[in-house]
Amino acid sequence: MKLHIDTEGKAVLENGMPVYLHEDGKAIPFDALATLNKITALNTEVKSHREAKEALEAKLSQFAGIEDPAKAREALHTLTKIDQKKLIEAGAVDQVKAQITQAFQSQLDEASSKNNTLEAQLYQQMIGSRFNSSTFIKDNLAIPADLVQARFGQAFNIEAGKVVATDAAGNKVFSRRRPGEMAEFDEALEYLIEQYPHKDHILKASGHSGGGSQQTQHPLGQKTLKRSAFDALDSGNKQAALKDGISIVD
Repeated sequence: MKLHIDTEGKAVLENGMPVYLHEDGKAIPFDALATLNKITALNTEVKSHREAKEALEAKLSQFAGIEDPAKAREALHTLTKIDQKKLIEAGAVDQVKAQITQAFQSQLDEASSKNNTLEAQLYQQMIGSRFNSSTFIKDNLAIPADLVQARFGQAFNIEAGKVVATDAAGNKVFSRRRPGEMAEFDEALEYLIEQYPHKDHILKASGHSGGGSQQTQHPLGQKTLKRSAFDALDSGNKQAALKDGISIVD
């Protein structure tokens, strides 16, 4: 390929580009800009191939010394099985942990059940016995102790080994006879009944419950219970009330 020269010895141009004569005699203009761009693109491609080759060589260097790829793959397969075994063993450990947790939870539930039973027994011993032996109930109320407990028992709790009463607002009942001290059982019960809106239906005719109390309109010894109070009782206490001869009034 040589530069095309005219009869005057000047280079032949086509569209501003020099024309070259190829070996077959064909005259073709030479696009220098396109050629430069192509060379740049080829250099970029060569660089990317070189970098890929270097990266591959770096990876292969990690396996230097491995002469038999087949044995290497077999060894990797064996290691995979070992890892799976470890996972299985880990699963067994989790199963053992679950069994231990379940056993502990069962023991915890059993202990909680026993604790609830003991609390109920303690409540009955310390609070139920006070209702049953209450002088105030015997002298002033026309209903038996179990019905009084069914209605007012929730107001009494055990704190630090002592029976403590709270009113409808959740305030502890303090003694009016011994200022600053908690009210004893009968005094607290008397106070709670004073606040009870249907007290006239559970007090005996001759019974008084502090200042401002009213006598019941029913004869002495007659046992009555307002229907709203009766409806608040559970089925067992309702049957006990009827068996005890309680009259239900509106």
